[in-house]
Amino acid sequence: MSASPRTLTELFFDAVDRYANHAAAFRYKADGVWRDVTHKEAAARVQALSLGLRELGLGAGEKVAILAETRLEWALTDYACLCTRTTDVPIYPTLPANQVEYILRDAGAAAVFCSTAAQVEKIRAVRGGLPSVRHVIVFDAAPGGGEPDRVLTLAELEARGRAAATKYPRFKEEALAVRPDGLATLIYTSGTTGQPKGVMLTHDNICANVRATADTIRVAEDDSCLALLPLSHILERMVDYYFLHVGVTINYAESVDAFAQNLQEVRPTVVAAVPRVYEKVYARVLENAMTGGAVKRRIFQWARRVGERWAAHRLAGVGVPLGLKLTHAVADRLVFSKLRARTGGRIKLFVSGGAPLSAEIGRFFYSAGLPVIEGYGLTETSPVLTLNPLARPKFGTVGKAIPGVQIRIARDGEILAKGANIMQGYYNKPAESREAIDAGGWFHPGDIG
Repeated sequence: MSASPRTLTELFFDAVDRYANHAAAFRYKADGVWRDVTHKEAAARVQALSLGLRELGLGAGEKVAILAETRLEWALTDYACLCTRTTDVPIYPTLPANQVEYILRDAGAAAVFCSTAAQVEKIRAVRGGLPSVRHVIVFDAAPGGGEPDRVLTLAELEARGRAAATKYPRFKEEALAVRPDGLATLIYTSGTTGQPKGVMLTHDNICANVRATADTIRVAEDDSCLALLPLSHILERMVDYYFLHVGVTINYAESVDAFAQNLQEVRPTVVAAVPRVYEKVYARVLENAMTGGAVKRRIFQWARRVGERWAAHRLAGVGVPLGLKLTHAVADRLVFSKLRARTGGRIKLFVSGGAPLSAEIGRFFYSAGLPVIEGYGLTETSPVLTLNPLARPKFGTVGKAIPGVQIRIARDGEILAKGANIMQGYYNKPAESREAIDAGGWFHPGDIG
């Protein structure tokens, strides 16, 4: 068993062995009920799906796309691809068919997993221009059963894999034979300038980030997270690998709209989200206070001022005077405790990434006993480069470099980064790769710091 895995398959099998008798690995909501998936059940399904892929003739080095929303099947498919030693290519489910076509053609994808009939339709619309795509697999079976023109359901793929299990007695050994420098995933960045570029991340690029994050953010086996961000983005991917590695139960939110309700049902201890989610919660709290009559409004504004003063002491590492402690306790009972209740009442930690979080919102959450840790990174860096410390975050900043990452500021102000988490380059784009990573191994993101 390895505390510091170098490949994602090693990370997966380690977690399955280590947490065999623990709480669920994953939870999802179906027919109004939250259902548990144990580590053993997850491993059995991953093996069946992986062998199903091999039965379709897919093997090491081939590209398999996942066009789906964040849900249990996304994760199982991802681990199945990793165990088959194929390279998975996540695609945002919100992309239109022509952009999906570009990514599939550039990657040379041999198969595509789709979540729903609507996603299958996108593939059907462009399949004529995709000679490399041999298989389309859909998570949700079509109503009335059977899928026309060569679309397989996930259940059929799994059944094939289970039926073929005896043909692959060395399944686990073969899955673990992948090398740390093997290409784990190809993630296309939203081509704001020109066409999207495929970022090549190896097993160890992502594992290095998981190991460093584990050193920086301490969560425990009895923790539980609510997963909301797209798994097609590297942040949620890495965070979910990290949670599996340290034994945290991953609950998949039904949707962004159901997030507030899911928070109440799941009562997670940790949530990773983008600033937009925290802004919405803050806006709802403000609106609630401002439309609740003069007394309620005054109490809220008073509590916010008290919270600011209390937070200023705590964040500066200065003792909080007794009077302020008592006043903060009153503010907490009248205002802040209600905000905590809306998040399920058990949050230890919020993580924010993807864009800057306003310092005002960070301090407000902190004064309410809901610390938000902000970091900085890019798809090309697997993704985390810096994180704020949990004990004393500095709002309005992205914190310090995590272990194993070097950061320096170039003469022109550009942030440069180096470490085991830096990508191998852009797929099929040698010139752009040379531009992004210099001869000394420093990555040039184009961001100013």
